[in-house]
Amino acid sequence: MPSSPTPEYILDQLLTRFPGTTAVDAWGETSLFYNPGQRLPRGVYFATIKQKDGENDKASQLDRPGVFRLNLGTSKPLFVESFGSTPKRPAKGKCVAGPWDFAELDQLTPHPVYGWMSWVSVSNPSAQTLKTIDPLICAAFEKARAAFEKKTAR
Repeated sequence: MPSSPTPEYILDQLLTRFPGTTAVDAWGETSLFYNPGQRLPRGVYFATIKQKDGENDKASQLDRPGVFRLNLGTSKPLFVESFGSTPKRPAKGKCVAGPWDFAELDQLTPHPVYGWMSWVSVSNPSAQTLKTIDPLICAAFEKARAAFEKKTAR
């Protein structure tokens, strides 16, 4: 693994590592869905790679050259283990409240907008950070897989 993984490298690793996932470019990001057999219109989100600011998501300052953010919809227990509790849902166009600097690189934070839903983020993660957050990555995949199974069991 390179010491400074690129968005393309991370995307390729996630698609290879987690069977049944697909990548969809939408909303200024590449979204990874669990959707084996394409049984749902898109599938269930488990990760995204965002490379530009959005109208309601500018806290990470992704418009800086070379800056991107990996986002993971991890489990609530692992989120709470990492941050102590889930923040309250922010008002539209605002960030979750807390002591985090969402623009800091290589630092795990709650997702600036979706932290209240147990999503986490890290901008420009290093190889070491990706190893450290591997349990969060695996939990995000397992959460998506369980949600997919529930939706398709009907």
